[in-house]
Amino acid sequence: MMSNNTSKVAVIGTGNIGKNLAANLVKGNRPVIIASRKTEDAEALANNLGFLATATTVKSAIKEADIIIMAVWFDTIKELFKTYSSELQGKIIIDPSNPIAPDGDGGFKKIIGENESSGEILAGLLPKGATFAKAFGTLGAGSLESEAHRTSEKAVLFYATDDTGINGKIEELIRDSGFDAYRVGGIDQSIRIEVFGDLHEFGALGKAITSNEVAGKI
Repeated sequence: MMSNNTSKVAVIGTGNIGKNLAANLVKGNRPVIIASRKTEDAEALANNLGFLATATTVKSAIKEADIIIMAVWFDTIKELFKTYSSELQGKIIIDPSNPIAPDGDGGFKKIIGENESSGEILAGLLPKGATFAKAFGTLGAGSLESEAHRTSEKAVLFYATDDTGINGKIEELIRDSGFDAYRVGGIDQSIRIEVFGDLHEFGALGKAITSNEVAGKI
């Protein structure tokens, strides 16, 4: 059965995060538009996910969707902002990215200042007329796959936005993807839900948690 939510959602990016986000939304009966620079990758993922998933180009996905999840590298989002600034007007942009790169020792290093967050940087570059939320990035790809749609207590995905008018749409999207939603505040709180932050799996949080475990951590 298809979701009753009418906002059209696009996932741009077919890496580990994008694949799991698209799969979780389809499992929650939410139609999803999938796009990638490599159209064949988007088509392969859509074919694998079934009739609720469709593939198209990045430009067409941005044009068709109301909500766009940019599941690509931090620097790629900045490029997309520049390339599609006109097309992004009126859209809700969701950023799950983390400003990290491999450190050469099997781990990751932050590619921006220690006290900077990708959410605040991207919000400052936001195309005119678009709204912005940091979401879907508080768990790694493995946990996004394994913790979604639990039949017992659901795991939490944190989000942050300055535009409280979109809270409902962000929260229904997170619920459709199989998690409970919890707003931590405005974009100035983004650093807490990015890698190394106190509310990130690869930070002080250390694991996926439930709503009952949120108290005392906010």
